[in-house]
Amino acid sequence: MDEGRPYHHGDLRAALIEAAAAEIERHGYESLSLRELAASLGVSRAAPYRHFVDRRALLSALAERGFAELTRIHLEADAGKGMPAERLAAAGRGYLAFAAAKPGLFRLMFTSDLLTGEGRPDPKLVETANDGYAVFERMVAATLPGADDKTVKATAIAHAASTYGFALMRMEKRLKPFMLGGLTDADLIDAVFTLKVRLKRRRPRRRAGARRRAPRR
Repeated sequence: MDEGRPYHHGDLRAALIEAAAAEIERHGYESLSLRELAASLGVSRAAPYRHFVDRRALLSALAERGFAELTRIHLEADAGKGMPAERLAAAGRGYLAFAAAKPGLFRLMFTSDLLTGEGRPDPKLVETANDGYAVFERMVAATLPGADDKTVKATAIAHAASTYGFALMRMEKRLKPFMLGGLTDADLIDAVFTLKVRLKRRRPRRRAGARRRAPRR
């Protein structure tokens, strides 16, 4: 029953987005309910529909805000000091920090069907997500002077896939002790951003009792 509950709530649209952001961090985006959000804000069940036609529209607005925030992280890194590869790595660290701080939002942005599902995705969400990727791709291109478009795009996808995969593996606690060995978080992040693993050769163990050979003259 909505008796006694107001229809208006100041900036209800912003309040709904903030409440949804908190809710998906607690319980995930799959179970988000407009009715429960309305109740938590003390407004009628019909009030949210003045701003969002349905639950998917609210989630799209929240994801759009997330992609805008991620783009700001990349732009700040790109405006920083250092060589292009260093700025790209700084953007990657910002991306991983974002994923760790807001795992619910990260999953909504990258694992939901808001951009890939049936029907027409929200145009503003598509535009914001695409603009953010363009910034990232431009940063990758800066590390590959003289490279053709095909090389840039392939490298950008490789970087995005490795960083995204690492973020999810860490988020879902899929990095087990037997996999890590003596690797630190910093070692893993360096490997992800460079797409290289530095090899440290083991020195052969000297057998007990073995004598050193005298140097030849």
